[in-house]
Amino acid sequence: MSADAAAERTETDALGEAAVPADALWGINTARARANFPVTGRPCGELRDLVWAYGAVKLAACRANAAAGLLDRTREQAIAEACRELMRGDLDREILVDRVQGGAGTSTNMNVNEVVANRALQLLGLAPGTREVIDPLDHVNRSQSTNDTYPTALRLAVHRGIERLVPALGRLAAEFEARSAEFCGIVKIGRTQLQDAVPMTLGQEFAAFAETVREDAARLREFLPHLREVNLGATAIGTGITAPAGYRRKVVAELAEVTGYPLTSASDLIEATSDTGVFVLASGLLKRCAVKLSKISSDLRLLASGPQAGLREIMLPPVQAGSSIMPGKVNPVIPETVNQVAFLVVGADTTVTMAAEAGQLQLNAFGPVIASSLLDSVALLTGAADLLTERCVRGIRADGESITARTRDSLAVATGLVPLLGYAPTAALVKEALNGRRTLAELVLDRGLLDEEQLGAALAAEKLTGEAAPPAEHPDGRAAPPARGAAPTTAPP
Repeated sequence: MSADAAAERTETDALGEAAVPADALWGINTARARANFPVTGRPCGELRDLVWAYGAVKLAACRANAAAGLLDRTREQAIAEACRELMRGDLDREILVDRVQGGAGTSTNMNVNEVVANRALQLLGLAPGTREVIDPLDHVNRSQSTNDTYPTALRLAVHRGIERLVPALGRLAAEFEARSAEFCGIVKIGRTQLQDAVPMTLGQEFAAFAETVREDAARLREFLPHLREVNLGATAIGTGITAPAGYRRKVVAELAEVTGYPLTSASDLIEATSDTGVFVLASGLLKRCAVKLSKISSDLRLLASGPQAGLREIMLPPVQAGSSIMPGKVNPVIPETVNQVAFLVVGADTTVTMAAEAGQLQLNAFGPVIASSLLDSVALLTGAADLLTERCVRGIRADGESITARTRDSLAVATGLVPLLGYAPTAALVKEALNGRRTLAELVLDRGLLDEEQLGAALAAEKLTGEAAPPAEHPDGRAAPPARGAAPTTAPP
């Protein structure tokens, strides 16, 4: 016998024989899938949440089968321990099938079945491939189908990912709120359609960023219960064929205990097995979050444009040199990265939509690309939110001098005169001020339209922005610190 032959074992299936490395925990089904689907080069073992979830599903099934008398104590203990190792991440390197595959996820399910079975055999002191003792199908996959285990595992995986995304969004919102508090006394010009609109404070602008991020986190959190309704126990198409009486109720209860999630069984298992609407909804919420983060990032880039020929209302923290030809140039690379993450997430949403629509009759065969797209989107958004928090928003400074200089001469304050002078007269004053070299305040006073007191009241910062002026002192008598980069908080003349 050659050394190569000694390092292999031969396994059989309905199609024939195949050689598998002797010490591999995966088997013939995984070997065939690896040959059939060399698509992305990214194995399912990289999808940590999906592998964790599949381990949880197999552990719950093991317990339910044992309770039904379908697994003896020895097999139950060995399989259960192998499932726990899978959940911990000890066996990720053995989950080798490509994340994009035909077959509705059967290759992933079989890869997991083989790894759990062979690891259980090792725990019993036996060699991988000793199927007469523990078989991937007859023991690990008992009372199950890919069609109920894969969707259930994906729901749990997305749930787990969103549980990390929501706190990341919370951290980002908190950082925006901190900047809002610092910038509350800086009056600037708000813009609509990139044209001067009316005054606001920089603090209000950042408070709006915080609110929109928090609102997205809330929508994601509210969505989680939809992921906790599973079709486990449905087996092939929802009828529960091959599963013993009472298995459906028992396996869902066991899965709830394993994961700590308050899981429920779908009311109609045939519908739940064929429908992927919950993943479309999840993807839509992730796209919404991505679009909002991208819009905020674009706003930050615009507000920081310059440093001499742009808006330069804020200064982003410099994190790297920006050009190989222009000395001293620093680019807004962190917001740009978040923009690109959003582009990926929006593209992934289109993929999920098309895959969900393409399902036929009692099953959607395109779960693998839905899983790959959704889990990537969750991970990308979580990383992007933390990146924006730590490498950008935390270090943002206001250029109060630049803002004040621009605001002082702005005609955007004219809206504050409309209640006193009327729309048309105010518009005429704005036009005259634009065409001449006089300020709006000078024109109003020279023509006796308002006295100084009336003009000052009309253009007071708190009235123009709808925000009360910050206190001059702390309650304990100490002077309130100025915002970073803030100029004195006076209303534009």
